[in-house]
Order: sequence, then C-alpha cells, then structure tokens
Amino acid sequence: MAGHSKFKNIMHRKGAQDKKRSSLFSKLSREITVAAKMGLPDPDMNPRLRMAVNAAKAASLPKDNIQRSIDKASRSDAETYEEIRYEGFGPGGVSLIIEALTDNRNRTATNVRTAVAKNGGNLGASGSVSHGFDRMGLINYPAGAGDADTVFEAALEAGAEDVSSTEDGHEIWTANDSLHEVVKAITPVLGEPEGAKLAWRPQTMVEVGEGDAGLLFKLIDTLDDDDDVQTVWGNYEVSDEVMEKLG
Repeated sequence: MAGHSKFKNIMHRKGAQDKKRSSLFSKLSREITVAAKMGLPDPDMNPRLRMAVNAAKAASLPKDNIQRSIDKASRSDAETYEEIRYEGFGPGGVSLIIEALTDNRNRTATNVRTAVAKNGGNLGASGSVSHGFDRMGLINYPAGAGDADTVFEAALEAGAEDVSSTEDGHEIWTANDSLHEVVKAITPVLGEPEGAKLAWRPQTMVEVGEGDAGLLFKLIDTLDDDDDVQTVWGNYEVSDEVMEKLG
C-alpha cells in the first residue's frame, strides 16, 4: 500500500490471499467458468477467458483446475453466476467499489453489507461513488518485463493511454474498450502480462491515517475472505510511514 504505487492503493493486494489459497483459487475458477459461459470455451477466441486463464496461471492454479472450470461452463447443472457491483464508503471517507460474482444475490448482499457496517463503513446506492472513478483497462507486468522507458514505448505503440512504473512492476492503463486490442499488440513485445482486466481508476485519492488505515485493511480483508467478492477497489492512499507502523 506504499504511496509510491498508485495501483496498490486502489486495488487491495492479493498478498494476504496467498495464505488463503483455496479462497483465491475459488475466485479464479469462478471467473474462468463465467467467462467461458459468456463466450466460446477457447481462450484464443474469447478475450475475457484468456485474461482469466492468464490470471489463474499467474497465481499457480493447476492446469487441471483451469480445464475443469472451462468444462464446467458447458454442463447443464452448472451454477449461473451474476455480476454485481456494490458502492459505498470505508473508514476515513474512502470510496469503495466492490465487485462480486454470485449465485445467490441475497446472501452476497447481506455478507457485503455486514462486513462494511462492522468495519466503519456504509454502502450507498448504485452510482454513489463510481462517478469518482474512470472505467478503464489495466494490464500488469512484473518489473522484469523491461525498464520504464521500454515498457512505456511498447505500451504507447500498442495504443495504451497511461503507464505507471515502480520497482514493483508496471501498470498499463487503456481505454476500457481497447483492453483486449492493447494486450494483443503488446504481448509479442513484453510477453504475457501478469494480469489484464477492466478496472476502476479513481480520479482523486484520499490520504488515510494510521487509525483509519488499520480498520480499512480489516474491512478489505473481510471482503476478500468472501468467495463471492472478486475485487475491491478504492481511492485510498497510505504512506510508507503508516504502513510501517501497522506492521
């Protein structure tokens, strides 16, 4: 959550989930099944499925699990998942967008509302905070993909709109309807990305102090523990000093 890395401040890092591998694998598998069901079951012909498979591979989801998730989409008894977005506020006035895939809307709504209320936040109506974010495509590469100039030039040539590079890696932002085209153009130059998905990029950031940051992270961790919740976005920024105090 270091202040020098904007992306790690708007999407909660999945590092905590590494300790909860089964939960992470469940989320990845669910996204693969949904993507396969919405289009062709071939990653080469289905951009969303290709992104989901690449994300699963990056998280070391076994190949057999990936194939089972794809095959599951064509089964008559496969669950039907619904994409839902919740919007609201967290500690310190932070705006949050919570994306979920669920087969039970009532269960997910209750769980999300409870998690937010118990950790210093409150849910708002649809559109209550998303107006403060831009819907964009986001492509992630590790630092080893190249230096900042190399990645910037490759991204610009591929049609990206913005690039942010730190010692942790590279974040390439695209127009939301250009994500798949940019990934296709940049892959031959930089290789397969670590991740590529539609994202919510905040227009302004909120600096969060030590007290609110601890509660905010607890809220996000609670949401991450819910198998229905896929991603939590927010416009929070936490300094290195505060992160060190929180341990």
